[in-house]
Amino acid sequence: MRGPRGLIALALTVAVLGALVTADAAWPESWAIDAKTPLDELNRWLILNRDSHPLFLYFLLHLSNNINAAVDAVAGFLDALGWVGVTAGAVLGAWAAAGGGASRRALSTAGTALLTFGVIGLLGMWNPAILTLALMIVAVSLSAALGLLLGLAAGLSDRAERILRPVFDTMQVMPAFAYLLPFVLLFGIGTAPALFATVIYATPPMARLTSLGLRHADPAALEASRSLGASGWQRLLTARLPLARGRMLLGLNQTIMMALSMVVIASIIGAGGLGDRVFNGLTTQNVGNALTAGVCIVLIAVWLDRTTAAAGDRLEHPEAAAGDTPRGPLGHLLRGPGAGLLALSGVLLGWIVGRLALGWGDWPREWTVTISRPVNTAVDWIVDTFGSGVPVLGGTLTWAENFTLWVLNPLRDALYATPWWAVLLVVGVLGWLAGRWRSALTAVGSLAVIGLLGLWTKSLNTLSQVIAALLVTLLLGVVIGVLAARNRLVERLLRPWLDVMQTMPQFIYLIPVIALFGVGRIAAIGAAVIYALPAVIRITTQGVRQVDPTVVEASRSMGASAWQQLWQVQLPLARPQLLLAVNQGVVLVLAVVVVGGLVGGGALGFDTVYGLQRGDLGVGLPAGAAIVCLGLLLDRITQPARRPDTPARPGGH
Repeated sequence: MRGPRGLIALALTVAVLGALVTADAAWPESWAIDAKTPLDELNRWLILNRDSHPLFLYFLLHLSNNINAAVDAVAGFLDALGWVGVTAGAVLGAWAAAGGGASRRALSTAGTALLTFGVIGLLGMWNPAILTLALMIVAVSLSAALGLLLGLAAGLSDRAERILRPVFDTMQVMPAFAYLLPFVLLFGIGTAPALFATVIYATPPMARLTSLGLRHADPAALEASRSLGASGWQRLLTARLPLARGRMLLGLNQTIMMALSMVVIASIIGAGGLGDRVFNGLTTQNVGNALTAGVCIVLIAVWLDRTTAAAGDRLEHPEAAAGDTPRGPLGHLLRGPGAGLLALSGVLLGWIVGRLALGWGDWPREWTVTISRPVNTAVDWIVDTFGSGVPVLGGTLTWAENFTLWVLNPLRDALYATPWWAVLLVVGVLGWLAGRWRSALTAVGSLAVIGLLGLWTKSLNTLSQVIAALLVTLLLGVVIGVLAARNRLVERLLRPWLDVMQTMPQFIYLIPVIALFGVGRIAAIGAAVIYALPAVIRITTQGVRQVDPTVVEASRSMGASAWQQLWQVQLPLARPQLLLAVNQGVVLVLAVVVVGGLVGGGALGFDTVYGLQRGDLGVGLPAGAAIVCLGLLLDRITQPARRPDTPARPGGH
């Protein structure tokens, strides 16, 4: 360890000395390329030719029309079912996915679906929710199909796996905003670019976990299938795919969660639905309106997560799904295929009774309640009470001001003062220590591209926010994770909160921080901390708990105190998991710091949002490219080179 520490210390010393003796630390302006002018010309060409050029008329326009038609068809079908039919389908579908019967899992999953759609109706969000569901159904169907095909290719071919691995690695660290810009460039504003961006964003988990499942299928089962004379296709269909279905369902679960997150974020380019209500509430600082739609989005996320997780558990452990279901013909009717047929019958009955007999289409307006005004009143009270008037502690606004003054601004100014070549040196050393020359070259190259794009200062501003958020996240996450690892009660209390937090789309985290900290960089940092915290806590808990008990017992028998066991045994042995926590934390933090451009985060996030909203690709596209480069840089210097079987990042966002 002395060698790496000495190398880092030397690089930091050079950087500090360079900052002290260098007057102009920024990337030389003469080395920056003018990306804005050609992008503006390209944007003008696209606007003028979008209705006449053959590329649009005979290809892109057909893709856009088909996507719009698919979303309209699904939305029309859901609207035709009426609120009774849709609710019945969600409830009975969740029940059947969990195995049906009278098991606690099936009934609780169905209850989650009933609560979700009941609250959506009561809050007056039925129509936006139906549009969001239509977008989700189309996006998840396409993502799952594309992910399955790519996963089959990567799982069955070593060459395909080598080609796709760096692509998936890059996609894994790209923030959601970066996916929107290219499709806005091609399709303009609307549903089509939002759907295409969502499909690309949500495909990697399905592909990676399908490949992982195929490559880790039981060799004995495959050999038995081969010995029986099965062909390659027969082995795939009867052995490898069934053995991989557990990981494939996990991939589908993560794809659904990522698609929901992206569909919500894509409201910024006209996707509509619940995300549009949240976006409008954030931009007008109307927390009540944003929270109303946000609650519905969170409930949809929980419902989808519980349903897919229950389906996966049922397939992995079919005997546990039976629960208290009666035996005999009735039991067969309530379980397995019988449960599916019963669910379809329930949907049909709900459509006949609700839509045809009673004429119930949308949720009745007289059955709705409005919470925007009381929520806004409560937010005003919170700001007045806890913003700056708390004795001794000061309050949230005071904390935000002090954090900005004593942590964020000095960190940003230190990065500004460090010469560009010294920053490259430090990044190169960290990359080399993490993954030798490949990681070092990738990290340095990414930083050089940022300089060439003329976004050096703004990128360092974003980097300062990421570092500040990461420090807070790691401090809280490691402490809470260690407590959860050493105390089962703490873990049981945290588990439901972490489950909910890991299903919430990125947009939702902006709502509470605005109420507590107002708009600005601290709001972006606060949302990033909340978003990344569950993954860091869970990885830390798992790492500490998986330390060999015999080693811990040996240290205890030698008289080590609990504190000494933690610092001298458990944390050193859990180092690989802690490094993974750092890597996942920095990737997740970057994703939300960029989204924080919506609430005053500034820097690259602001340029990206501005480019998306105004259609100014000369501003938005270089900022998006810089965000991707920043993600690659941070990923390479915080995580050693990954094995081919590394799954998608935890959390599914």
